[in-house]
Amino acid sequence: MAITADEAGGAHYELRIGEHREPLDAWLGHDVALSFGGHIVCVNCQRSTRKSFGQGHCYSCFKRLARCDTCMMAPERCHYFQGTCREPEWGERHCFAPHVVYLASSSGAKVGITKPSQMPTRWLDQGAVQALPILSVASRRQSGLVEALFRHEISDRTHWQRMLKGETADVDLINLRDDLMARLAPGLESLKEQFGEDNIRSHGEQTVARFDYPVLAWPERVRAFNLDRTPQVEGRLMGLKGQYLILDTGVINLRKYTGYQVSVTLSTRS
Repeated sequence: MAITADEAGGAHYELRIGEHREPLDAWLGHDVALSFGGHIVCVNCQRSTRKSFGQGHCYSCFKRLARCDTCMMAPERCHYFQGTCREPEWGERHCFAPHVVYLASSSGAKVGITKPSQMPTRWLDQGAVQALPILSVASRRQSGLVEALFRHEISDRTHWQRMLKGETADVDLINLRDDLMARLAPGLESLKEQFGEDNIRSHGEQTVARFDYPVLAWPERVRAFNLDRTPQVEGRLMGLKGQYLILDTGVINLRKYTGYQVSVTLSTRS
C-alpha cells in the first residue's frame, strides 16, 4: 500500500493493483476479499519461488543481496570495512548516505532511523501518530550506532497489536528528546569523537509531526491473517493503519506479502 499524509496529518491510502492504484479510504465500511492462489514472484529476479524471504525475495536473492543481510535490520553490525559486504557498490550508494534518528509514538515511544527522503513515509508505514527527527548522521552504520545507544533508554520496537487497537497515548516528544539527549550525552560525545562532530548533529526540529488514520472502529481483539495458511480472507474494511488492513474479521499486514500474487475484490454495500 502507498500512504501519503495531507497538510493536517491525515493519512491517505492507495492499494497497488497491477498498474492501477485504488484509493482505499473510500472503501471504509465496505467488503474486501483477498484471494492468494499460491504464486509468489521474487521482487528482485522475477522468478517464481515457493517461499518468500526478506519481504518478497527468493532464497537465492535473499542469501546474495546486501539489502537482505542482517545489517539491514541491525545497521550497527555493518561489515563493509571488513571487506565482506555482499554488494560493495550497492552499499556505497545506499548505506553511505545521510540518515535521520527519530523518536515516534506508534504503540508507545520508540526510537528509529530512516533516510531524510523517507520522512514521513517511514512513520506512516509504522502507524506512528507522532514523530520527531532528533539527530542527523552521515551514514547508515552511524545511525545504527546512535540507535543502539538510545536502546539503553527506550525501545526501538512497535507493539503492533497495541498499535492496531488504537492504544497510543500522547507523548511529549520534545521533552523526551531533551531528557534522552542529556542522559546519553557521554555516549553521543564518544561517537562524535570517533566519527567527527559534523557527522552526528542535532536535528533542531521543534515541531512534532502528528498523523491521523482512517479508522471506523478499533478491534477489541487483534487476530492476524496469514495468507500461507488462510489463502482466502474476507471482511468489512474498518480501518487502515501502518501497512495493515483492519477488517471486522481480523487484520492483515500487506507488506508481509510482497511478491505474492493476490486478487482483490472490493464490494459496495447496499
